[in-house]
Amino acid sequence: MSPHSKPPVTARHLIDAAKALGHPARLRILAMLQGRTLCVCQMTSVLQLAPSTVSGHLNELRRSGLVLEDKQGKLVFYRRNASSPFAAVVANALALVAGDEAIVADRAVIDRVRTIPIEVLTRAGLDLETAGIRRPRARAAI
Repeated sequence: MSPHSKPPVTARHLIDAAKALGHPARLRILAMLQGRTLCVCQMTSVLQLAPSTVSGHLNELRRSGLVLEDKQGKLVFYRRNASSPFAAVVANALALVAGDEAIVADRAVIDRVRTIPIEVLTRAGLDLETAGIRRPRARAAI
């Protein structure tokens, strides 16, 4: 192996990526990160889960190499890892569930959440209605 080549992907790497993809919240996070970088607080407000739960899911995605983390002061931003050997697998999985009601609703909401300054969102306690955003009702299929 040359000094510039990437190490080979092992079965363990594939299993870790598959496990990361295999949770509804993590799949929704990956869908939200499609083509954008988001702050943990933005994803937390959309998922309506405890911040520690969202952070745990993001850590799992990071450990599996599916997302990259960027710390900016007190804020932590994430984006999908386009260089991951599993980037195409993620893209294909998300294409399969693109019509899922929860993912469609998340996509609409995250576009509105991104228009709100992060300081306003955090002052609202990450509550979308307090921040002025109404979330459409969706039956989560995933």
